Amino acid sequence: MRKFPQVQFEVNWRPFQLQPDAPKEGRSKLEMYQEKFGAERVRMMVPRLTQAFDNVGVKFSMGGKTGNTFDSHRLIYWAGTKGKQDELMEELFLNYFSQEKYIGDPQVLEQAAEKVGLDPQEAASVISNPQAFAKEVEAERKKFGRSVSGVPFFIINGEEGLSGAQPPEVFEQVFREVLD
Repeated sequence: MRKFPQVQFEVNWRPFQLQPDAPKEGRSKLEMYQEKFGAERVRMMVPRLTQAFDNVGVKFSMGGKTGNTFDSHRLIYWAGTKGKQDELMEELFLNYFSQEKYIGDPQVLEQAAEKVGLDPQEAASVISNPQAFAKEVEAERKKFGRSVSGVPFFIINGEEGLSGAQPPEVFEQVFREVLD
């Protein structure tokens, strides 16, 4: 996006759960990925992901836990109402992919919210109330998740869909096509 300073980008994070029935208490991230994708595919993915993270100066780890992320999606939605969605997403990505923190853990979510400047008491209230922003998240999931089968998934200019991690050159090409 930096290569297009003349364009005002608007990023909207939409909810998608890879495993909506995942346990709330979480489980080994590596084991879950191996079950979902197969041990061989995961073995091939890890070096590619490690390199991609290295390229942006972040350590990648397959350690830690994964599980039901609905509470994080509710918190992310709330952060959007406060103008802090991008910052919270970045912090949660670091927590999950680099710091081996479980983003289904209410304490991890509260700490992430506070770190990006959100009111920790308000964040705790959102997290502890399962109804807070649940309808909004579910509505977005239904509206935007119909054709999505994996993450990340990018909708550009309301129509272009890119699935999976993409190199920057792919985005540059799509942006140029949209701008022409």
